[in-house]
Amino acid sequence: MKRQSTVVTGCGSGACQCAAATVSLPAVTVNDVLLPDADLYADPVSLSTRVVGEILRQRAVAAGLLPDAPGTVAPPVDDAARRVMLAMLDPSEPLPPATEEECQTYYTANSHAYLQGQALHVRHILFAVAPEVNVHALLVQAERALVELSRPGVAPQRFVELAAELSACPTRAIGGDMGWIGPHDCEPELANELFDQRHSRWGMGVHPRLIHTGHGFHIIEVLGRRKGRPIPYLQARASIAGDLAVQRQAMARENSLRSLIGEARVQGIDVNTLLLEESLRFWCHD
Repeated sequence: MKRQSTVVTGCGSGACQCAAATVSLPAVTVNDVLLPDADLYADPVSLSTRVVGEILRQRAVAAGLLPDAPGTVAPPVDDAARRVMLAMLDPSEPLPPATEEECQTYYTANSHAYLQGQALHVRHILFAVAPEVNVHALLVQAERALVELSRPGVAPQRFVELAAELSACPTRAIGGDMGWIGPHDCEPELANELFDQRHSRWGMGVHPRLIHTGHGFHIIEVLGRRKGRPIPYLQARASIAGDLAVQRQAMARENSLRSLIGEARVQGIDVNTLLLEESLRFWCHD
């Protein structure tokens, strides 16, 4: 993600003491409201989530759907506010269902997502979002843990230690181990990221970014993988139609969000690099 600043490393001379100097990234603001600690975020999804969330919060306040917050620093957003944001972005008229041709075309292009018997051995660390939790601070904590676990040479035991220390899931008692799971054994956002996307086959180890669900932020590590066999089209037809309906709703919300972003004054980050789809999965989770 492009930030409107660079790191200054000096004049270029190895003998010059200014070579070690650095300049911090600028603050990120939305309509002059500061996002606290935004420069701590290494993950572009997390930063996008914070910017999008503040744009939506301010719009909901302007529409009289949420109470205003005093001060010039973005406040935490709880689950009740997220539901208000979701309703604000939904289209006013029902979307048309997918046609048979659209379903068949989608099946052909995404046959990798319709398999029987596929499973992953997964462990995770959950940073849970709750009404009393500061989402901004939680994201900082999750990002720091992900950066640590993604470093080359980190000991496998470190994941177990951090799960026991930080995870809000009961699996923390066993190092975050979820066992073998299929796409129907986990939340839709996890299933989408781990099974449905072509990049889901990226490999083993710690997932390179946080996965956002309605429960919060997950650090995921894949320990094993079982391949599946294709599901015939007629058997998958109902699931395909449902998937296309979800996609159409998500696209409608994303188009509404783009309009809101165009009306906002965002500084410290290039709004053209915001990851809207990933952000909406978190803020607009039903």
